[in-house]
This record gives sequence, structure tokens and C-alpha cells, in this order.
Amino acid sequence: MMSVVVLLLAACSGENGEGQKDVSEDLDASVEKASAEEGPEVIKAHEAINHEPTPLDIERDGSDVYVNMTAQITDIEIDDGYNYKAWTFNGEAPGPLVVVNEGDTIHFTLDNMDPSIPHSMDFHAVHTAPDKGFADVAPNEEGTFVYEASNPGVFMYHCGTDPVLSHIANGMHGVIIVQPDDGYPTDDEVDQEYVIIQNEWYKYNDLDNMTNEEPSQVVLSSKALHDGQPNTNGTVGALIDEPLKAKVGDKVRFYINNVGPNEMSSFHVIGTLFDDVYIDGNPANHQEGMQTVGLPASGGAVVEFIVKEPGTYKFVTHQFNHVQKGGVGKLIVTE
Repeated sequence: MMSVVVLLLAACSGENGEGQKDVSEDLDASVEKASAEEGPEVIKAHEAINHEPTPLDIERDGSDVYVNMTAQITDIEIDDGYNYKAWTFNGEAPGPLVVVNEGDTIHFTLDNMDPSIPHSMDFHAVHTAPDKGFADVAPNEEGTFVYEASNPGVFMYHCGTDPVLSHIANGMHGVIIVQPDDGYPTDDEVDQEYVIIQNEWYKYNDLDNMTNEEPSQVVLSSKALHDGQPNTNGTVGALIDEPLKAKVGDKVRFYINNVGPNEMSSFHVIGTLFDDVYIDGNPANHQEGMQTVGLPASGGAVVEFIVKEPGTYKFVTHQFNHVQKGGVGKLIVTE
């Protein structure tokens, strides 16, 4: 029988304008490198741990979807020479992309491989009593939870164990897409679609820094929605090194989510406008002709645009201090 234990977390609380040259050039010429300042020591129980990434285990039986994930400790090089002993889902930060359909019943199992700290799962896509559906899973235990995905959209998921900020900022965040039952009105027009996620990094497991200071990195990553697409961690330059691709005349769809945990995102693609925008990814929230989409921490959207000329299209958070810290990727458009 799978066991679920609710525990208090004490162990982890220890803690350019578009025309500017540096934005149009490669990221390595413009992004500030990670600070060399020393942060808190690695939690003793984690010192020797570097779990290999675990593939997402997801199976469908009719409208029942069985999602098995891990909570684990995995080293991630978030900038050149800057290694972070991340708290992760499945060894990825952001965690693996989960895609279900509106009306599906999710049977979610969390295998907590962390030997010292409880973890949990908070899906923003579901209705449940948090003390039951998002309950902590004890170290080296498993917990299973069941809920319905009744609303379409692009939603954040994250560890909900106290202090929640530590768990999210240390890497325990990701995206779940609930595909609308009737699709989007523009489905037949879309040629390319990608998932883009914004997140921040702070000093390792430093709750005071996470609470009171600015992030050291603000980064954009992508999770593969289709075979052959980039599937990156939230590392500086991820979507410069592995750019997205389209052809002239394509209508491109981005599923985007800002997992924070603290900062606003002002999502913008340099050189085009958003023809169609679905706030939080819900077809009912349709807007047109937007230049920038504001995403609060945890906010999502579906944005669509047509690329009319070949070239390199940077996408950024239009808070350009965050571009300097890594909040930029690029879409390569060819004939």
C-alpha cells in the first residue's frame, strides 16, 4: 500500500531595448555570469547524491491517465561552471512536461527518492483539498493521489511542502498542459508549436536570499511537445544553444508559463505581434493583436504569431534586466 505522510519541513529551511546591440548578438556576449559567492553548504544528506534523470512514466487507459514522477536530487549546471545541486522532479528543472486532456482523471504517484526531506505535488490544473491531494510524501516513500483535470489551460505544477519558496526555487517546478476538449479555434492554422518556461535561480537553498534578494539567473527553457524538439533544463543560454525553428509563413504557437517563483514575466517576441492569445491557455480567454503578454508568477498563456520573413527572432521577457541574466531564446526562421 502506498503511504502518504504529512510532515513539517525543518531540515531545508537552513538555509535592452530591442535595438540595443547586446540583445541582437549572441547571448554569450550579453549575459552576466553567475556569482562566485559561496552560498550555504549542501545539505549533508544530499552531499553524495546525484540521481540520474528519470524518464517520465505516463500511461493512458481511456480517460484515466497514470502519471508516475520522482522527487530527486540531481546536479544541474545552470551556467558555465556553476553547478547547482537541484531539488527536482525526475532530475529536470523545470520538471518534465505533463500533457492530459480536459476531463481526464489523473492518478498521480510521487516516488520521493530524497533521503531527508518530504516533498509533494501541487498541480494548479486540478480541484482538491490541499491537505489531502497535495499532502507531503515522506523520504523514501511513495504517495498516490487522484483528481480530475476539469479545466483546459497551461498550468504550473510545483512542490507544495513548507517552506514552498525553498522547494520551488531549488528546482521543483514544471508545466502541465490540459488540452481543451474542443481544441482552440486556431488549431487548423498552426504549423509549429513549442513549450517555453521561465524560471529563476537564487543562491543554493538560501531562503533569506530567495525571499529578499534579486535572482542571480532568470532563464527560458523548452520541454519537447513533439519528437525532435529541444528538451532543456532552465539553464543560461539553453534556447540560444538549441534554438526553435520555423519557416516563413508559419503560424507558430507557444505554450508559455512563468514558474517564478517570484518575478513577473513580460513575454515578447522581437519582430512580430501576437495574432491570437489565450490567457492561461483557456480558449475562453481569447485576445488579439498583443505586443507583450504579462505573466505573473505561475501564470500561463498560449500565444500565436506568423513569421513573415527569414531571420532570427529573439523571444524575451521584456524586463531587460532579466534578459541580461538569461531571459532570452531564439527562433530561427528559414525559407
